[in-house]
Amino acid sequence: MNQTATKGHSKGLYVLFATEMWERFNYYGMRAILVLFMTKALLFDKAFASNLYGSYTSLVYLTPLLGGYIADRYWGNRMSIIAGGLVMAAGEFILFFCGHLYESSPQLSAFLFFSGLGFMIAGNGFFKPNISSLVGQLYPKGDRRIDAAYTIFYMGINVGGAIGPFICGLVGDTGNPADFKWAFLVAGIGMLLSVLVQKLFHHKYVLNPEGKVLGLVPKESPKIATKPFVVVGGLVLMSFLMIGLLYVDARVVSYLTYLLIAAVLFIAFVIFSDKALNGIEKQRIGVIFITAFFVIFFWSAFEQAGASLTFFAEEQTQRDMGFFVIPASFFQSLNSIFVIAFAPLFAWLWLRLGKRDPGSPTKMAIGLALLALGYLWIAFGVKNVQPGIKVSMIWLTGMYLLHTWGELCLSPIGLSLVNKLAPFKFASLLMAVWFLANAAANKLAGVLSALYPEAGKTTSFLGYQMHDMHDFFMLFVFMAGIASLLLFFLTKRLQYMMHQDQ
Repeated sequence: MNQTATKGHSKGLYVLFATEMWERFNYYGMRAILVLFMTKALLFDKAFASNLYGSYTSLVYLTPLLGGYIADRYWGNRMSIIAGGLVMAAGEFILFFCGHLYESSPQLSAFLFFSGLGFMIAGNGFFKPNISSLVGQLYPKGDRRIDAAYTIFYMGINVGGAIGPFICGLVGDTGNPADFKWAFLVAGIGMLLSVLVQKLFHHKYVLNPEGKVLGLVPKESPKIATKPFVVVGGLVLMSFLMIGLLYVDARVVSYLTYLLIAAVLFIAFVIFSDKALNGIEKQRIGVIFITAFFVIFFWSAFEQAGASLTFFAEEQTQRDMGFFVIPASFFQSLNSIFVIAFAPLFAWLWLRLGKRDPGSPTKMAIGLALLALGYLWIAFGVKNVQPGIKVSMIWLTGMYLLHTWGELCLSPIGLSLVNKLAPFKFASLLMAVWFLANAAANKLAGVLSALYPEAGKTTSFLGYQMHDMHDFFMLFVFMAGIASLLLFFLTKRLQYMMHQDQ
């Protein structure tokens, strides 16, 4: 037996765990109150706020492609994580000032709002791809502890995701719009704690099996690339670019959807025109593209959590417990709490099934079916309920539970599928396809949330009319349900195309 497999986990894992936990605290805490701040303080209408939310979260998934590239060639993981973290903290503090000025200076406040989001997007691009890539490097190749290490790391993400909306909701979502700024301040402090953990403990504990520090500047990186004026200049330039891209998509012309489609087609052309790939490799890559397409339908419905479902929690959910009114933002903690509770159970279940363990495409189809069931549950809860009448918290809670079960069938399985099927030379590019699918899904989530039917307002999507909340939730039942059935229908074919026995 490999001697290293008998030891406990690397201390570096807990440094990365804490770094990621505070960053997720920052991101999910801020996301929990974002659409409420837009509609209650900045007085954006729900449709505009939803579309802007979709553009913001979409760009959050796009920038890691650039940040990962720069880290690999010029800055290394550690410098990128710290630089990205500081830019994200700056974004939160800009939003804090925006929350101070929205009444006295609305125009300056709107400018600061777009600026804060732009900084958040840019910083995330350097932080997100670099922290998770370090986890696997802590262990020797083939070490049995790697899967468990990623599970512990995933728990870190969800501890942050559970605490963030809770704390930020407590200080910011009080019913008084003037208090939203405190949520941004608390989220910014969380981000600084993340950077502090990384700065203090990385060199001491984030080491490879030979004891060398991981994630340092690559040897072949030109010296000028790490000069302070180049790093700071690059970060400022990237942040300004993101502010511009977000503003243009929200206020001028909605181009993001077309950009994403063009990027996927370009990557597909680059990969499939490579003469060195054999037939089996091309079929495996085909599976990645097909499953990534279905993932769009999952996340576009799932990500309503930060948009339309927050409106629903605020306006149509009975949150008054007599002694305490639960802030609407608290409900965004449920997904992370359920992940922590059920992830070990799902991991045990797949192992327990042994030879009867369903293939990856089947698990992903089950995930889509559970998502559809979640929306069916809440649609039943609001059926024939008049506008303005509030329904029990059990409907929203039960929906989040079913959605989390769906996520556990689809998200880790999908990432693992890309890692298993991607040829080594295209590993990063095919992970980019996965990120692009998430970006497209988040953009679509904003578009769909904009169809939220307020009292007396009828909206429509591809000819489907929505007069009330029941009709709105049924849109996601049909969308996820049809996608699930199609994927179930394709599973045998996809299983064959994976050639996993070879």
